[in-house]
Amino acid sequence: MAWQTYTELVVDHLTLNANFDDVIPDQYDAIYVPGGRFTELLSADEKCVSLVARFAELKKLIITSCHSQLFLAAAGLLTGGMKCTAYGSLKPLIELSGGAWWEKPGVQSILDITDCLKDGNFVSTLGWPTLGHTLRVLLESLGSKISSSKETQTSFLFLIGDCVEDYSINVPFRAFQALGCKVDAVSPNKKRGEKCATIVHDLEDGKQLPTEKFGHNFYVTVAWEDISVDDYDCIVVPGGRSPELLVMNEKAVGLVNKFVEKGKFVAAIGMGNWLLAATGALKKKRCASSYGTKVAVKVAGGEIVESERCVTDDKLVTAATTSDLPVFLYALSTALGLSVVF
Repeated sequence: MAWQTYTELVVDHLTLNANFDDVIPDQYDAIYVPGGRFTELLSADEKCVSLVARFAELKKLIITSCHSQLFLAAAGLLTGGMKCTAYGSLKPLIELSGGAWWEKPGVQSILDITDCLKDGNFVSTLGWPTLGHTLRVLLESLGSKISSSKETQTSFLFLIGDCVEDYSINVPFRAFQALGCKVDAVSPNKKRGEKCATIVHDLEDGKQLPTEKFGHNFYVTVAWEDISVDDYDCIVVPGGRSPELLVMNEKAVGLVNKFVEKGKFVAAIGMGNWLLAATGALKKKRCASSYGTKVAVKVAGGEIVESERCVTDDKLVTAATTSDLPVFLYALSTALGLSVVF
């Protein structure tokens, strides 16, 4: 929509894995406060503000994003000219609280918003476009060493279309950025900077199948005509409904075929198997599969490994669902010689 500001949608549900009153800051290395309107509520809660302040007293890493810098202001942590960035509407509040506003110079489009800011043990970021850099700063701040078996930069190309599943594009895309990889997203008939709508699957009570809800818009980073297979080590086909769109596009099918023919790595998440099946990439290969792609994998000559949620077979890496992203990221990064050591 051509509105002047962002819109908000209730998309997915997150299951808590800890009780607030059981949290002992000494037992954690960092606290991360994501963005969202919940920050307006909790930044006025004395217990929540005190928790953030306690992490500051212990010199622990504190990461804030988008609007959650409200906690820094509420806890009096911005005094003394601490450098801070956030969503633009927070600039007056940060400056009134004694902080020094920072924003990346030369930003012309959302694709230019890539950097977070670190000042001491405080990391602040404008929001989700900078998650790749934010994750890298987090890893480095915690003493990790990111390494690659390659002498040159590892590179990934994500093949997407409208209604790509939100998590299966955003999570691996930002994760591989954090590991220092070159990461691009391409879509047939879309130019660099154009949007692909994403969806999130939400399993509601009493329904056999999850409902679809709109997620974040995802921005194509490279035009189709500028793609060269030789520039990438791996092509990734995320899930959602976009593989059903791409499988009907000869250019998309042909692109995957070129990666296979050149002996490149090929990966898919969830419904991404649908596109791989059409290219012949699954023939005589062991695969992970959700129920939605079992027929496609079988008729394409693939072997479904029911006991595994992520399967690597030579240069093919497949994950059954977006819930399997952690093991998928580990498997694909390992296959390409990437590692993070603490």
